[in-house]
This record gives sequence, C-alpha cells and structure tokens, in this order.
Amino acid sequence: MQRLWESIKAGYLRTIEPVADFLVRHRVNPNTITTVGTLCSLAGGVIYATGHISVAGWVIGLTALFDVLDGTVARRTGRSTVFGAFYDSTLDRVADGVVLGGLTVFYATSARHGSVWMVVISLLGIIGAFLTSYTRARAEALGIDAKVGVIQRPERVVLLSAPQAFFGLALNGWILAGIVTLLSISSWVTAVQRIAYVYRATSPRPGGADRPAGAAPDAGPDAPAAPRSDAPPDGGAAPALRADGARRVLT
Repeated sequence: MQRLWESIKAGYLRTIEPVADFLVRHRVNPNTITTVGTLCSLAGGVIYATGHISVAGWVIGLTALFDVLDGTVARRTGRSTVFGAFYDSTLDRVADGVVLGGLTVFYATSARHGSVWMVVISLLGIIGAFLTSYTRARAEALGIDAKVGVIQRPERVVLLSAPQAFFGLALNGWILAGIVTLLSISSWVTAVQRIAYVYRATSPRPGGADRPAGAAPDAGPDAPAAPRSDAPPDGGAAPALRADGARRVLT
C-alpha cells in the first residue's frame, strides 16, 4: 500500500510540474498559495453543509494541489521560512475543521440524510483530526518525531474529496457515511498509536536509563511548524522548529 501511495504521489508531482514552473517564474509568494488553498477548503466546507456533496468533493480536491505547490515554490524560490511553515500548518487545521464541520452541519440539517449518529461521528472525526495533529506536534516539541499511524493528512484529503467527487450521495448516502466513519475511526486510531509511540520512546530502558527522545522518520503532513528550508537547524533552535525538508509534499 505504501509503495502504491508513493507511486501516486510521484505521478501527481510530475503532472503539476508545469504549474509549479509557472508560479516560480512569476515569483508567487508561497504564503499566498497556502491562503488560496485554505479558501478552497473553506468553500468546500460550506458546499458540504449545503448538501452539494459531489461539487464539494471536487473543490476539496483542489487543496491537494495547493498543499504541494506552496512547499515546491518555497523551496525553488528560496522563500522557505519558519513563519511560512507555521502559517501552513495552522491553516491546515482550519481547513480540517471547516471541512468536517460542513459535513456535521449537513447531517444535522438534511431532511433526507440527517442523522444524529452521523453528527456524533462527524464531531468525533473533527476531534480525531485535531488529535492526530496535536499528538505529532507535542511529540516534536519533546524532540520525538511521531510519524506513525494509519492515516496522515494526504489520506484525509483524499478521503474527504475523491469518493465524494465521484459518488456524491450514491447508494442513498451510505458511501459518504462510510467514508466519514472510516475517517473518524482511523483518526482516533492514529492518535492512540502516536501516544503509544511517545510512551515507548520516553519509557526508561531496562537498565534504568531513560530512552533517548530521538526523532525517527522524516516529518510528515501533520508535523508542527518547521522551517521551509533544506538547511540544517541553527544551533539552539527549539526541536519543533528544526528543518525537515522544506514544507511538505502532498501534505
């Protein structure tokens, strides 16, 4: 599955390369790209709330494009900054909340598809999405890279866009309900996996010495603010602000 996902990402990056070249030539500010992507997410959340599920899916799908382009442009134009990474990560949380919030409103107000259970599941999905981000960010602040779990932000974006874009409310809305339920469960499972990872990383060794809080894999989609730069961190920088390969790719 991981190999398939990497192949999809590589193909996607090749497809959008001409768009990235255009933005680089015109020196578009990466923070502007991040802002536009968030506005697309806000629009998608509102459209979800009004019940136009298929249209919202296509709009949300645009956010994946902007998620890639902001980091690519930042690297290639030398505009990778700590604030840019912080701004990017912060707006990602806004986007997650609004999109899932739109689905919550839909289930709370729809005459045909309204469901108290789906409202609860959607609310749990919002909390779970924030928990996956917070647990990773808090671990980073402790010097631990908790890039573990069954779902990362790229997968969340895909789950919140592709099935809805192609199927909408097909099968009387059961496809949408299944996707929202899957997203909620996987987010909570990921949060628990990260908590367990940090517990193991900070538990004392059998000999009595504390286990070193070392970062393991490279930072991923839910990582906290990190400088949009490929340069090593400055001496004395806080762990949460260390460079980890510019912004994000498909995250």
